[in-house]
Amino acid sequence: MLKKAIAALAMFASFYQVPTAAVADGLDSLPPEQRALYDLVDPAIPLGATVYKDFVAKRPPPWKIGYASTYAGNTWRAAILDEMTNVILPKFKEAGLVSELVVTQSDLKDAVQIQQMRQMVDDGVDALIICCSNVTALNQTIEYAHSKGVPVFSVSGYVTSPYAINATENNTQGGYTAAKWLADEIGGKGNVLLVSGIPGFASSDSFDVGANKAFAEYPDIKVVGSVAGKWTDQVAQVEVQKFLATNPADINGIVVQSASENGVLNAVLQSGRDRMPIVLGGEASAACYWRNNPDFISKSFHFWPPRSDARLVWDVMMRTLEGQGPKIQSILRPALPYTVEDVKEVLKEDCDPNSTDWIEPKNDAWWPADAAAHYFERPEDALAWRPKK
Repeated sequence: MLKKAIAALAMFASFYQVPTAAVADGLDSLPPEQRALYDLVDPAIPLGATVYKDFVAKRPPPWKIGYASTYAGNTWRAAILDEMTNVILPKFKEAGLVSELVVTQSDLKDAVQIQQMRQMVDDGVDALIICCSNVTALNQTIEYAHSKGVPVFSVSGYVTSPYAINATENNTQGGYTAAKWLADEIGGKGNVLLVSGIPGFASSDSFDVGANKAFAEYPDIKVVGSVAGKWTDQVAQVEVQKFLATNPADINGIVVQSASENGVLNAVLQSGRDRMPIVLGGEASAACYWRNNPDFISKSFHFWPPRSDARLVWDVMMRTLEGQGPKIQSILRPALPYTVEDVKEVLKEDCDPNSTDWIEPKNDAWWPADAAAHYFERPEDALAWRPKK
């Protein structure tokens, strides 16, 4: 009878257009200061409610976690894996919340990553983290994981499946921030070079969209070239060297996607050209040069700090497994500026110009607890949480 009454009331309201109170969901459920972080965003990234809002893990902890990465060959990937395996995992093991972390690498092959994900699901993982994946290629596999009670979490890039949660950077905003800073740094005019990541990958393409949007606001700036640095210093150095050797026009500034800035910097310094402003994204190697040449640039940015990204996606995953109720399908973080004074706090004058480390945001600024609480219905400290008896 109650169901019939509710149905009748809904029909009455629909027929007579009686206004009903809207329930905030997805992006609308966030407070204004967090919604503002989504003002400039890739239009394909999903911003609605998530199917994991009332998720209950299929078994109690300790949970087995899978990490299906696409690539292991740069300093960013090494740092994120080290953070997960040697810093985060031991804490959650000690707390009795995680039993093990299973790691795979697919060498940028979608079919291999799909097979690895399905195998981990079949082998009994309780949650899956995927890194830097194709926007749509994994969607069927993500749905398969969901059908087995395994939530999937994408870091550094996004997927469009309704059965995944993206815990990542706002790469469009990051690219816009980088390019706007560079444009202002060179006085609003000149030739610029764009060094992308891996074209076709969400984080790389979204970053470039944001960068080109910013440059379009400066009629006297011309993007004279674009090369694929593939987020790897050695690759970026070779590609930029080739570009500079075959394009004699002046280059007044370079936008770079990490982890490539040290390779780009070395290419410029070895080219015989006058040094120009280069966007730095966090590699300690390039930051070492800046630390000892403070007039190089006025500012730098954290776009996707690897250890902070690892903590972000792990925290979102654990909170979801614990039933804290994520509110939105894509949790995005903005680019954060830092200065040469910040660099001097962590790098000494005799710093290593070939370091594989990264400069990270201070005091968990990438994913502070007070911000994290806004993204969950029932927020708690993920490490302190214990199942109710």
